[in-house]
Amino acid sequence: MRFGFFGFLIGFAICAQDGQAQSAVQTADGAVLRGLDKVSGDIQDFPLRAGSSIELGALNVALSECRYPVDNPMGDAFAYLTISEDPLQPPVFMGWMVASSPALNPLDHRRYDVWVLRCAMSEASTE
Repeated sequence: MRFGFFGFLIGFAICAQDGQAQSAVQTADGAVLRGLDKVSGDIQDFPLRAGSSIELGALNVALSECRYPVDNPMGDAFAYLTISEDPLQPPVFMGWMVASSPALNPLDHRRYDVWVLRCAMSEASTE
């Protein structure tokens, strides 16, 4: 039984690697993010260049990188964000957010929600 389970794991790992090798990604110049103020209900879409940040209420949202599938530029974007409330405290969020699955790794904040809409190419990304 152990050998069967071990064989299953090896087969699963090989299949997973094959799937990853076929999905090439490209790095974009920036991203389009959406912010929601849960108290006022205000929604704001904002373009952000990689390496820059923007203020959303009391939050500072910084974009490090945005990646997207080469075969579908408007598809499943994922962005590495650092979101902080107080510069002297650890960030309230730091990690990858996925546009198609915002609940996978969400910002957990009492007032604000932030999620990724898509990556932005050089002509669409501004500060």
